[in-house]
Amino acid sequence: MEALIPVINKLQDVFNTVGADIIQLPQIAVVGTQSSGKSSVLEALVGRDLLPRGTGVVTRRPLILQLVHVDPEDRRKTSEENGVDGEEWGKFLHTKNKIYTDFDEIRLEIEAETERVSGNNKGITDEPIHLKIFSPHVVNLTLVDLPGITKVPVGDQPKDIEVQIKDLIVKHISNPNSIILAVTAANTDMATSEALKVAREVDPDGRRTLAVVTKLDLMDAGTDAMDVLMGRVIPVKLGLIGVVNRSQLDINNKKTVADAIRDEYAFLQKKYPSLASRNGTKYLARTLNRLLMHHIRDCLPELKTRINVLAAQYQSLLSSYGEPVEDQSSTLLQLITKFAAEYCHTIEGTAKYIETTELCGGARICYIFHETFGRTLESVDPLGGLTTIDVLTAIRNATGPRPALFVPEVSFELLVKRQVKRLEEPSLRCVELVHEEMQRIIQHCSNYSTQELLRFPKLHDAIVEVVTSLLRKRLPVTNEMVHNLVAIELAYINTKHPDFADACGLMNNNIEEQRRNRMRELPSSVPRDKTAGGGSQGDQEVGTGNWRGMLKKGEEGVGGDKSMLQTSNPGSPQRGHAVNLLDVPVPVSRKLSAREQRDCEVIERLIKSYFLIVRKNIQDSVPKAVMHFLVNHVKDSLQSELVGQLYKAGLLDDLLTESEDMAQRRNEAADMLKALQKASQVIAEIRETHMW
Repeated sequence: MEALIPVINKLQDVFNTVGADIIQLPQIAVVGTQSSGKSSVLEALVGRDLLPRGTGVVTRRPLILQLVHVDPEDRRKTSEENGVDGEEWGKFLHTKNKIYTDFDEIRLEIEAETERVSGNNKGITDEPIHLKIFSPHVVNLTLVDLPGITKVPVGDQPKDIEVQIKDLIVKHISNPNSIILAVTAANTDMATSEALKVAREVDPDGRRTLAVVTKLDLMDAGTDAMDVLMGRVIPVKLGLIGVVNRSQLDINNKKTVADAIRDEYAFLQKKYPSLASRNGTKYLARTLNRLLMHHIRDCLPELKTRINVLAAQYQSLLSSYGEPVEDQSSTLLQLITKFAAEYCHTIEGTAKYIETTELCGGARICYIFHETFGRTLESVDPLGGLTTIDVLTAIRNATGPRPALFVPEVSFELLVKRQVKRLEEPSLRCVELVHEEMQRIIQHCSNYSTQELLRFPKLHDAIVEVVTSLLRKRLPVTNEMVHNLVAIELAYINTKHPDFADACGLMNNNIEEQRRNRMRELPSSVPRDKTAGGGSQGDQEVGTGNWRGMLKKGEEGVGGDKSMLQTSNPGSPQRGHAVNLLDVPVPVSRKLSAREQRDCEVIERLIKSYFLIVRKNIQDSVPKAVMHFLVNHVKDSLQSELVGQLYKAGLLDDLLTESEDMAQRRNEAADMLKALQKASQVIAEIRETHMW
């Protein structure tokens, strides 16, 4: 059990070598106000004067003090190995292997190291000083001396010195593996103890707080600390121990710690005989040693788990940094091959790292084809941007100067081409979206799939440039193919298409049925043969574009019928005056004749039918073209393109240059992993000896 504390000292040494504070080791944090006697308590535990003294804030950096008990046999062996002349000595972490046998020199070194980091303006810092004391007169302990709590800044101290000191104290005592040694002077009110107050903030149950009452000999005459020492004033679960410090006069007179401990014992026997055996510096040292050992035993299982978890994390981190490059050609080829494979796997959906927050790679391309592009095409109105007057005008323009007996086919082709042309823009936009997604896949592979590329920023940039250039070259080729797909549809209007023929047959049947219904509704006095010829003479005149018929209809006024063409008729020739036909505006604000309505309806139905056929073709052929000319071509030629552009002897050194901090991070991770593995071995040795 006694060997547990040296084990923690070993672990502290292991992590000190890498300058890491990632493991919170069991230790005793000493907390108290300025002039509460903290330094005297620590010096009494060490048995030597070694801490700086003075007014104001003297302790301005945490001092991690490891006390190592050295047996006489071990002391002789260690003295011979290190060339130490004496039974007590000290070592600082920052001075490496230098050994101090003069404790005055240790005090001066603490002051110098404090000023080196904290400056000489009484400011504080959280960077600790590590000091190890070897002595046959100490018990194994690890103590942390923290700056004394203060309220008012003095001299050139920072205005927020109180907040700085409290934050530093809380940072150390918040460690659940630490024991809090709360130091309070006996000649102050325990109920207002700042040390106990700050301890309760992080340890409200007091399970890891031990109180020390100093300056028992300085209480007012007629008073004593009996109630305080018995725990009647402030109960503390780990106990409350009283001690007697050396006065400033004793220190000035060079009174030794050993003499002070003898005087302390005499004072306790005289003033508190019933409590003398449970108070005093020696009892405090034994109690701290016992508490720390039990605390270490309780913390070790969790500490072992923490070390193993960190070791696994640093092993993974080190693996991501990769090994130093030995064979440049092989390394470059492996990285290029791996990137090309991951790029293709991301498109195919077989990548190792699957994105869970958004669609990526091939899945997004599929979404573009069947959701974005498909819905866009379906939202295109077959007759969008086409008015009835447009249809009627096209019919008339297609007949030339001759009145037409039938709907001219040329007008249908003219109008349907105009509508089919509208499918080109969304098709080209589909190509653009797929191109953008393939560009995004580059970044995805860099971030998630090929972490090794982060080691070589120049190689990463070169790969991105090659893939981007390949995509850029394939974009106009793919756009040209999609443009041609639409141009092919425009080149030949296949009115013999099976689906279009079926639609025409069905439409003719509907028109014939409507004609029969109209004939049945005619009065019996109207000759059937005249109606079958297309209506009355007036209707024929209007339906075939007769000028007089158009004038006649224009004079009938504007009605509310839905077949009325709504445009104005500014001015008309006066009756009885000469008329210049070229000056007379064509009146188009009129009702459509039955034949005009029928012709427009026929053309619109034909346009819609044929447009749907073409849209179906485009919706099917554009994704195929994009896959062949862009996606599959890039997949098939990516690796050869990368090898051809980058696998060159003259580029090896430049491309495989690591980032400036990569080597440093790799070394730091390797050192930390070694430290964690060594710490794990130390704890394993304890288990083998059945110590816990």
